[in-house]
Amino acid sequence: MNGLDDLVRILFPGNRNHQRIFLAIFIELKYSSDQFLPSLAPLCDQYDLSPRMLETVRSKMRRMGIIDHVCRFNATTGYREGWVFSKRFSKAMVRISEAVESFKEGKDPHQREKDEDSFRYV
Repeated sequence: MNGLDDLVRILFPGNRNHQRIFLAIFIELKYSSDQFLPSLAPLCDQYDLSPRMLETVRSKMRRMGIIDHVCRFNATTGYREGWVFSKRFSKAMVRISEAVESFKEGKDPHQREKDEDSFRYV
C-alpha cells in the first residue's frame, strides 16, 4: 500500500464522495491538536460536504473501529467530548493478517474438508 489514497479505495470502493469525506475526517483528526476533534460538523463547511453523507461515513468509520466518540466523563481525554482515533482497527488488521497466515498452513489433515465445506456454504 502506497498511501492513504490506497487505504480509502479499499475501505470505500467505487464511491468517490465517501472517499473524499473519509480523507477529510482522517486528515483533520490526524493534524488536530492531540488528535482530538470536538465536532465533525465544521468539516461540512470547510470541505463543502453534505451533512448527511458526513454522518454516513462517520458512522462507517466508527463501526470499522477507525474512530471513536469519547464522552466528557472520560478522564483520559481530559473530560472533553469529541472524536479520536481508535486502536481497534489497527489491532483488528493485525489479527486478520495473522489469521490469513495461519489459514495458508495445511498442517491439519482434515482442514481441506473444512475449507471445502466453507466453499459450499457460501
